[in-house]
Amino acid sequence: MNDAREILATAHGVSKSYDAGRIAVLRDVSLTVRAGELVALWGASGSGKSTLLHLLGGLDLPDHGELMVCGLDPRRERDRLVLRRHRLGFIFQLHNLIADLTVEENLRVPALAVGTANAATRARIAELTKRVGLDHRLDHRVQDISGGERQRVAICRALMNAPQLLLADEPTGSLDETTGNSVFALLKELAARDGIAVILATHERRFAEACDRIIRVRDGQLNEVSA
Repeated sequence: MNDAREILATAHGVSKSYDAGRIAVLRDVSLTVRAGELVALWGASGSGKSTLLHLLGGLDLPDHGELMVCGLDPRRERDRLVLRRHRLGFIFQLHNLIADLTVEENLRVPALAVGTANAATRARIAELTKRVGLDHRLDHRVQDISGGERQRVAICRALMNAPQLLLADEPTGSLDETTGNSVFALLKELAARDGIAVILATHERRFAEACDRIIRVRDGQLNEVSA
């Protein structure tokens, strides 16, 4: 049966190496992800999961191959700008929030980048933080909240400009089991309820097996396995 859902991310024949080609990280890989899918990139540290996310997100450029993300080519500077501001959200393992700013101030940053009106920004912050149970933390500095709360703030930040695709790079890797389960459940809900495509890089089999699809990343190659 054909899947009629919109294709939001494709990689075709993509390769990436470092150190003048001496360290091959990805070798001629291809991938297709559709709206509403929660797709796991599952593999050990150093297998190439983060590199693929960085290529899809325009944080790095491939040596060879084609990429298309939300109708834009992340290899092109102009397209990367549109992607990052409007269509793509990136969640990092260590959240990358600004520690001295409050939760609300951190969430205002992506809205400021696109010139969203103040009233609309306040409403979006209220909506997202209530959804993740952090509406009582708006005035707290990031350095004063827990690791799990910081990661939920990072997810809210990634969602501020209503992206079509979330790239999540080991978002549970530094969290305890209970908090990690909570963060994963939120990502799963976003895909199922909101129709956002989520590509999750993880080394944890339990999270990979709870996704819609599992892409095994090993020795620079991608292989889809049964969930």
